[in-house]
Amino acid sequence: MLRTIRATQYVTALREGGSLPAIIEADDLGLYVVKFRGAGQGPLALVAELVAGEIGRTLGLNIPELVFAHVDPALGRNEPDQEIRDLLRASAGLNLALDYLPGSSMFDPAAGDKANPHTASLAVWFDAFTLNVDRTPRNANLLNWHSQLYFIDHGAALYFHHNWPDASRLADSPFADIRNHILLPWASKLEEVAAQATTRLNSSVLNKILAQIPDEWLQSSHPTPAEARAAYLDLLTRRLAASPIFTQEAIRARAHLI
Repeated sequence: MLRTIRATQYVTALREGGSLPAIIEADDLGLYVVKFRGAGQGPLALVAELVAGEIGRTLGLNIPELVFAHVDPALGRNEPDQEIRDLLRASAGLNLALDYLPGSSMFDPAAGDKANPHTASLAVWFDAFTLNVDRTPRNANLLNWHSQLYFIDHGAALYFHHNWPDASRLADSPFADIRNHILLPWASKLEEVAAQATTRLNSSVLNKILAQIPDEWLQSSHPTPAEARAAYLDLLTRRLAASPIFTQEAIRARAHLI
């Protein structure tokens, strides 16, 4: 179960795209990167961050600890930037944050960074499963920290939830976008990790992850939060059954690449 921390100080904005995440200090004296529900992508980006992040952790990938971050609207009262003040007011209540990794650096193959075959293969499978379009050379969302790879920023995953009437067709998608994955060159163990991943994930595991989503983050997609969770569970369970389809697509993409 995710912990809940309370933001006590707004430290600095991380101006990445339109989401305006920020580093905050919390009541446990830790530093966290907060993703605000009042940002342009809305609460569904936080749903994707939570669900995909906890799936990745279940699979054995290094994901910085995710926590719920309670934001008081008065937090930014002394912030000179009007945009940030508005964002904090719109994000009062529960938001999502990840542990800040001080001294980390972005994964960059041009600088000689490499990934081991197992980690790369597991990451490719994970991103294909969660339909994550955002782990590319242009936007790696990978950090090197203490000689380990850490996987961050999953708000672009599960993009089917932005258009539920059309979501069903994506359940067994081969996910052709996997050809752009930054770790694909090292992903030589895809069939092996697919077999392992499909034994670690099942409807019970997925249901426990989905149960952690705050009800208020699900209010816009379905009549009730329970129906929303059921829809996520149905699609993710069907997606898991389609593992042979998207695994073979990734293998084909890698064969063309190398």
